[in-house]
Amino acid sequence: MKKTKNVPDYIFEISWEVCNLVGGIYTVLSTKAKTLHEMFGNNLIFIGPDIWKKSESPYFIESEDLLKDWQRKARSEGIDMRIGHWDIPGSPIVVLVDFEKYYADKDSLYANMWNWFNVDSLHAYGDYDEASMFAYASALVVESFYNYHHSKKQILVNFNEWTTGMGLLYVKKKLPDVATVFTTHATAIGRSIAGNNKPLYDYLQFYNGDQMAMELNMQSKHSVEKTAANNAGCFTTVSDITAREATQLLERTPIVTPNGFEENFVPRAPIFDKKREQARKQLLNVASKLIGYTPSEDTVLIATAGRHEYKNKGLDLLLDSISELRYKNPQKDVIVYILVPGWVAEPRFDLVRQLTSISDNMQALPDPVITHTLYNPHEDAILGRIHSLGFGNQPGDKVKIIYVPCYLKGDDGIFNETYYNLLIGMDATIFPSYYEPWGYTPLESIAFGVPTITTDLAGFGLWCLDEDAGIGLSTGVKVVHRNDNNYHDVVNIISDNIMELVAMDPSSFAIARSNAKTLAHKARWKYFIKYYKDAYSLAIEKIKEKNL
Repeated sequence: MKKTKNVPDYIFEISWEVCNLVGGIYTVLSTKAKTLHEMFGNNLIFIGPDIWKKSESPYFIESEDLLKDWQRKARSEGIDMRIGHWDIPGSPIVVLVDFEKYYADKDSLYANMWNWFNVDSLHAYGDYDEASMFAYASALVVESFYNYHHSKKQILVNFNEWTTGMGLLYVKKKLPDVATVFTTHATAIGRSIAGNNKPLYDYLQFYNGDQMAMELNMQSKHSVEKTAANNAGCFTTVSDITAREATQLLERTPIVTPNGFEENFVPRAPIFDKKREQARKQLLNVASKLIGYTPSEDTVLIATAGRHEYKNKGLDLLLDSISELRYKNPQKDVIVYILVPGWVAEPRFDLVRQLTSISDNMQALPDPVITHTLYNPHEDAILGRIHSLGFGNQPGDKVKIIYVPCYLKGDDGIFNETYYNLLIGMDATIFPSYYEPWGYTPLESIAFGVPTITTDLAGFGLWCLDEDAGIGLSTGVKVVHRNDNNYHDVVNIISDNIMELVAMDPSSFAIARSNAKTLAHKARWKYFIKYYKDAYSLAIEKIKEKNL
């Protein structure tokens, strides 16, 4: 008979990105929530930072009636928090905790962490203090809930990223019967090694995490992450490639819990076709107002997106690939949209004026490669590279680049649409990542039926290869082999794949889009949640073994 898995009575999921749209972890949690809520109902509780204080959050619906008795008790204990629902599919319960008052306890907290676990907070800087105070406040929320139930329930807490590591350690010390899972979505030191232009993959086996943390001034973040990973009941990460990294740099081998996706983000037919048509029309319209003429209807629209990590996200390689494409003379016009937030100041006044003008007399704007004004235009690596490569978006240029340096949440002042509402209009996306533990952007892309190019340095790319996919854009995904020494080969391969895309006839393109959607179906949370159930079971088993 198959052994019954250990199942928690309550699950807490803690992350800086709960109700706080920052990056890919928000997507992980907000899409996973629906499946978890179907399993645990209101016994699933997320904890995030109350960065909104008493103002209105676009992602949070407050309720005074949820967990009312405990809520009253926790507040009487001095915990400043709000309880409500996360406004996403599944509408899970969320606790937003105000952590600022705990700065007064910072020195004693750091001293305790050193005495209990040898966590080195001496070299802290940047967001370390903020993350630690949030992690500590979140642990106090769990402690209050645990004490309220008088230890009658099996509680499990999933801590995400180094930013919550101090919370895990507090729970480990104070609440030994609470099961803990620590998930690293990317190791702090691995990301730093890659971002500092050091070869991560060819030399991974020779790196020592502690030594590299000293060299790169990452001692405190690395210390709390490594200590949390090694003290968790179960340690997880999102892909095989990051598991190898974590094993080497954090000195504990995690189990892999790959990231899934919920397709409720994707409109269904016939709304899908209408939204795609609207998106293409808007993308071409903004382009026309920048460059001073209307691009042809068969212009191939390509995008990349993600955080402004110039090397890690492969933005350097992408720009060189697009530059190389110019010399291959594609049959159709190509516009590449760089949807990557920079230090944006405001929408370009001259572009807004063009967009709102009723006149048909258009003229190209100065520097027609960017939609918004930046605070640091001379320091922005993307804009600098676009200029140095000589992109000017002139009428005779077959290949053009448009840099949209802001989060697309519907209020950017130019498109005023969400990222998904523009993604649906693209013909392809490119994410040639160097450091990408999973890679939600290519998965989101194929879910919308947009063929994508990624690399085998992304967890998603490796998953595609495991699924016998990724051999070409006609299959929906092209996974390019990338290492520390083949940069220029990848540049050429990507430009060749764009040429293949441009040459596709409508029927071939339709097949590629259909294949992309088919592959995306295999990455739904209903298939991937089993890995988390295994992690929960292992964490609870550790508690049971300890109590024998």
